[in-house]
Amino acid sequence: MEALRVQNLKKSFGGLPAINDVSLTVQAGERRLIIGPNGAGKTTFFNLLTGDLPRDAGAIQLFGEEVGRLPTYRRVHRGLARTYQIITLFPKDTLEHNVALSLMGLSNTRWNVFGRVPRSFYAEAGEVLARVGLQQSAGRPVAEVAYGEKRRVEIAMALAHRPRLLLLDEPLAGLSREERGQVRALIAGIPRETTVVMIEHDMDTALDLADRITVLHYGRVIVEGTRAEVVADPKTREVYLGH
Repeated sequence: MEALRVQNLKKSFGGLPAINDVSLTVQAGERRLIIGPNGAGKTTFFNLLTGDLPRDAGAIQLFGEEVGRLPTYRRVHRGLARTYQIITLFPKDTLEHNVALSLMGLSNTRWNVFGRVPRSFYAEAGEVLARVGLQQSAGRPVAEVAYGEKRRVEIAMALAHRPRLLLLDEPLAGLSREERGQVRALIAGIPRETTVVMIEHDMDTALDLADRITVLHYGRVIVEGTRAEVVADPKTREVYLGH
């Protein structure tokens, strides 16, 4: 079954194409890595998939359903979740509160008159944080935990939505070697019921996680295939690997 099918997707800014006739298909359960130099259009592509940006043309199908006209929240309710290149947590709030807010938002539960989050969401948030080894830090403000822990919180929040398709935008960026190992193990442990599409610059780590790789350059797909096929392709070496 296809988790994602994109056909002839286009997006321009100021008349310049950022995504230029991109087509690709990701099978259910697949681990797809998207690579390319800075400015290749990788994050713009994710923003089109989620609805954070409107497309200019083309089709976006999630599990066989066309979603290109749907707002972001309706795509989320169809099983789409993502993380962002820049961490988007509330730094003064605790890890537990951040996750509880995310869970409440997905459930469409309204805030009560005092702006409080129902206790049931905190219980579930504790379970989510335990899955990523952060249960001992649940009560700490986000601003007081290490950068790698913030990354794990963000991934945990996305996984808490039980997504069918998870988009990870540079989840290893800015991490120490130890933190990269922790986040890599977290990603590797995601069940195959969840399809994962990941943008990443840490090639040594990311290539080991991928079933197939797509290379973007100036908003176009220039190479696609297995790790061996993509690394061996002269176009990859020219635009991304530098030789």
